[in-house]
Amino acid sequence: MTGPVPGLDPAHVARFGADTECTLGGPLPEEAWLALAVSGGPDSMAMLALATAAFPHQVLAATIDHGLRASAATEAAMVARWCADASVPHQTLALHEEIGPRAIQATARALRYDRLGEWVAETGAVALATAHHVDDQAETVLMRAVRGSGPAGLAGVRPYRFQHADPAAASLSSDFAIIRPLLGWRRAELRAIVLAANIPFVDDPSNADRQFERVRVRGLLADTPWLDPAGLARTAHHAGEAHAALEEIAAWLWDDRLLDRGEGVIALRIADLPRAVQRLLVRRAILAVRHSARITRPAFDLASNVESFLDALRIGVSATQGGVMASPIADIVQFTPEPPRRSR
Repeated sequence: MTGPVPGLDPAHVARFGADTECTLGGPLPEEAWLALAVSGGPDSMAMLALATAAFPHQVLAATIDHGLRASAATEAAMVARWCADASVPHQTLALHEEIGPRAIQATARALRYDRLGEWVAETGAVALATAHHVDDQAETVLMRAVRGSGPAGLAGVRPYRFQHADPAAASLSSDFAIIRPLLGWRRAELRAIVLAANIPFVDDPSNADRQFERVRVRGLLADTPWLDPAGLARTAHHAGEAHAALEEIAAWLWDDRLLDRGEGVIALRIADLPRAVQRLLVRRAILAVRHSARITRPAFDLASNVESFLDALRIGVSATQGGVMASPIADIVQFTPEPPRRSR
């Protein structure tokens, strides 16, 4: 069932509804809420309008105020006004921590998802939708390719993934699903939608700041026509399929090779396995220890580069990554929380 939003093409609304249900794995249940992360940019405002039309009375939205720009509160208020006019519940959320001067975009992203996870838990929404699209995916693939990423990294952002709660976050934080229903849409067509429907939006000035790697990559794509964003997005899709197949193998081997699992301790027999499989099992072990020991910093996920870590294990040397220490003993590797560093 869909409802009108003035100025929207019904074909766009139907396409968005179908893409959302495909990403969810089925129809949005009746009386269920779909949560939207809306920054106020053209991409997220297009998603907000399309979702409001495709799923009337089942959409709610939140805008994060990172506290980095004086205009952020005004932009959040703009989103709130549009939502009020469309009868969409909206909240402006502040972060619990300051972002700091280093790795601004990566830190902001981690804190943003922590805060959104709390909000999703409060609302009981079935999933959080973000406005990542084809061009975002292409930028991500290029950024990871130059770092030598494998299938996990080249898969880019996933259409659907489960975000695990930060174990050190507030009590309302919980696991939640994230969907990207716009991964088949181009940036230009989303901008055209909001312009045609006279939907307000803002252009974040940080999107033009070339100190950020993503902005430089975006400029490269714009200046290099033969670097096709749609082709790069297809590469991400194929890499995602390959990674999913490897993960199935790793899940089976995890059960077969797990020798011990105590409180904050993992022991695995992996020395005889191919390096590609070792890579997956090592990441799983690091994440398991981090979760058990409530380690949240430094950042680590299933796409993190662990090559130097594996090199050390191969020659029988202990190594640390993501706050976890691995100690090889014969063909077994024991993973434990990294011990505190001695102060002089």
